[in-house]
Amino acid sequence: MPANDVTFNLMQANGARRGAIVTGSTSGIGLAIASLLAKSGANVVLNGFGDAAQIEDIRAGLQRDSGARVLYHGADMSKPDQVRDLAATAMREFGTLDILVNNAGIQNVSPIEDFPDEKWDAIIAISLSSAFHLTKAAFPGMKARKWGRIVNIASAHGLVASPFKSAYVAAKHGTLGFSKTIALEGAEFGITSNSICPGYVRTPLVEKQIPDTAKARGMTEEQVIRDVLLHAQPTKKFVTVEEVAALATYLCTDMAASITGTALSIDGGWTAA
Repeated sequence: MPANDVTFNLMQANGARRGAIVTGSTSGIGLAIASLLAKSGANVVLNGFGDAAQIEDIRAGLQRDSGARVLYHGADMSKPDQVRDLAATAMREFGTLDILVNNAGIQNVSPIEDFPDEKWDAIIAISLSSAFHLTKAAFPGMKARKWGRIVNIASAHGLVASPFKSAYVAAKHGTLGFSKTIALEGAEFGITSNSICPGYVRTPLVEKQIPDTAKARGMTEEQVIRDVLLHAQPTKKFVTVEEVAALATYLCTDMAASITGTALSIDGGWTAA
């Protein structure tokens, strides 16, 4: 069965849909996860930047194809007040907020001595602090309902480092620690918290860092793909967004109730060595 045909059952016992937020979900991994959550029975809030008309086409198409309610909220994930409004909107519109997928992230590739201060601050804010603010807003309701699923999209760089990515590696290592802490706090309330650590997925984020990495390392872009990105993955293949979406959605099911506090690698063998 093709990965994009896989679905899971996220419906509640009474037939009601779960409420979900997926940050950074107007493209790439986030959009694949949001699509599968909706097709599996959750109402979903999309979030991210992009062309307004294109985002509306994505939202309307997903709502039509899934039968779920699909909303869009343009919160800037570096702004805590906007993150809190994102959570409040989901709770108001869906009546429940049961699933968080903290996926938003940005990247900058630069030697530490040249790394711009503002890029460090932005990466930490969007890739780490936003997960704190969104989880803090949703957690009381999850505890009251005694059910919640928090999936943090980290990276293989949450487990190992690469040069020239100091902020991203720091944020993703922090994501794993944050996720474990929330798993312990939610364990007696039916709330799970896990991190997914993908290897290189050919998303817009990865596409944008190829020329930066080529410049930093003095390589061609073709060499970066072959000798830097896919060199790390023994399969010599990019991970697909559908593979990450299937794992994330499974973690949101009742069948995954005992999986919590873990970092799940999906990296073509990168971190096996």
